[in-house]
Amino acid sequence: MKLALVALLVPDYDPAIAFFTAIGFHLVADEDQGRKRWVVVEAPSGGRLLLARAVGDQRASIGRQSGGRVGFFLETDDFARDAARIEVAGGTFQETPRDEPYGRVAVWHDPWGNAWDLIAPASQTIALDRPPP
Repeated sequence: MKLALVALLVPDYDPAIAFFTAIGFHLVADEDQGRKRWVVVEAPSGGRLLLARAVGDQRASIGRQSGGRVGFFLETDDFARDAARIEVAGGTFQETPRDEPYGRVAVWHDPWGNAWDLIAPASQTIALDRPPP
């Protein structure tokens, strides 16, 4: 088995596609299914989100899918590059990056309020901080 997709509730498809493609995701599927669309984006190194337009009572859960805690985690090999992409696209960082035993990390929110971690794993953080030979 493998986890194939995680659904992310969004108010509408097109702004969500624009945000995720601006931060480096690729649009994998956008299929009209009548009353809804099947929209899937994939991070450059893997991991897919199903962008699900919230309807009815689901709208109250937009931005709070994980109860207000960090529920999504993006790993990066270039923290500064990806943090800049996130901010330009409309994400907001809640803190300055900090170094933890597992790597450099900062909490940010997508345009709908979901909390994410941007993480440069420790092995990459060490390599990025080391001066060139």
